[in-house]
Formats: sequence, C-alpha cells, structure tokens
Amino acid sequence: MNTLSDRSRDIGEFVSQPGDEMIICRCEEITKGEIRRAVHEGMFTMTEIRRYLRAGMGLCQGQTCSKLVKGIVARELKVSPADLEPATSRVPMRPIEMKVFANENEDEDE
Repeated sequence: MNTLSDRSRDIGEFVSQPGDEMIICRCEEITKGEIRRAVHEGMFTMTEIRRYLRAGMGLCQGQTCSKLVKGIVARELKVSPADLEPATSRVPMRPIEMKVFANENEDEDE
C-alpha cells in the first residue's frame, strides 16, 4: 500500500524542534513548525498543505517556498521528496467586467 495514502499510519506526535519559528513561505508567513504540525495533524499531500495553510498561495505562487515545503513534509513522513506529488496549480484569477465579454461578441460579428 502507498504510505502516503495510508492514513492509519502513525508518524508520531508533533514535538517542537529548534528552527520551527523559521518562516518558510514568506508571502503567507507560514513557519516550519506550522508545516510540521499540519503533517502530524494528517495533511500528507502538498495539495492538502496548500489548502490548509495557504503555503504557496501567495504572490509568488510557491516559486520560492515549494521545494522547502516539500522537503519538510517528506522529512516528517520519512519519504523521499520525489514520492510527493506537486500541489495542484491553478491560474491566478481576477474579476472581469461583463463589458469585456460583450466586446468579444461585437468583434466576432465584424
């Protein structure tokens, strides 16, 4: 059975370590300790960590922290970082005024 999908696996209790206060995701101000704690609370995938903590969802979209987060999660789970699937990426979205869509239809008629 894949160890990452085995949620009954006991990885031990969360124990604070020196360096847990270090900021890993600067955009969202997520610390190493918060990431480690999330893993011990059952967040075993990068997508779960991202959704739970918002690590990698800031302005840089994980460009500066994703490898660090992945390394921390892998160490806590005692697996290779290569065993972890990358988080699901989505295109950044922003509101669009309805007139933009209306203008698209006008261009098609010409």
